[in-house]
Amino acid sequence: MARYGAEHKQATRRRMIETAGRRFKSDGIDGSGIATLVADAGLTNGAFYGHFSSKDDLVAAVVTDQLDAQVALLDSLPAGSGVEAFIRDYLSAAHRDDPAAGCPSAALLDEIGRCDGAIRQAYTAGVRSVIAAISRHLDDGDDHTSPAEEQAIGLVGLLVGSLQLARALEDRELSDRVLAAAHANALKLLAPAGRPPTNDQESA
Repeated sequence: MARYGAEHKQATRRRMIETAGRRFKSDGIDGSGIATLVADAGLTNGAFYGHFSSKDDLVAAVVTDQLDAQVALLDSLPAGSGVEAFIRDYLSAAHRDDPAAGCPSAALLDEIGRCDGAIRQAYTAGVRSVIAAISRHLDDGDDHTSPAEEQAIGLVGLLVGSLQLARALEDRELSDRVLAAAHANALKLLAPAGRPPTNDQESA
C-alpha cells in the first residue's frame, strides 16, 4: 500500500481545519459531528483520527488557525488607517450575514466559554495575539501596560459583542443600526490614542 508523504498529510490536515472552521461557525461546535466534519473534507473517520486525537483537538486547531489568520490580516493592513479599515469590514452587513466566512469569536464565543481547558487556552492565546496586533497599529511599542493595549482590548469587546447582537436580531433595520452605532463608537474609542479623525471617521 502506498504511503502518503508529509506534504500530502499536511495538505489533508489543512483541508480538515479549513472546512471544519466554516462548519463550526455556521452550525456551531456542538452541532457539528465528526461524521459531518470528515464528509465536508472528503475524508473518512479513520483518516480523521490520523490527524486529530479527538473533536476537541480539532476545535483547538481551528481556533488557533482562525485567530492566526485574523492576526495576519491585521498585520497586512497599512499603518494609520489599517484599524479603521478593519473596523469597517468587521461591522459590515456582509460580515454579519456570512458567519461561516467571518470572525471565530463572534460565531463561537458562547460555546468556547463552555469548552475544555485546551480549547480555551488556544482561544486565549489567539485573542492575546489579536489584541497585540491591534495595539501595534495604535502604538509602536510592545509595552503591555500601554494605553494602546487597553484600547485594543476595549475595541475587541465592542466589535465582537456588537456583531453577535446584530446577528441575533430579527429586525434588520435595528440590526443595521447596531452595526452603525458600533462603528461610530469604535472610532471614538480610538480617539484617546491621539490619532486625529480620518475622513472615513468624520463621515461615519
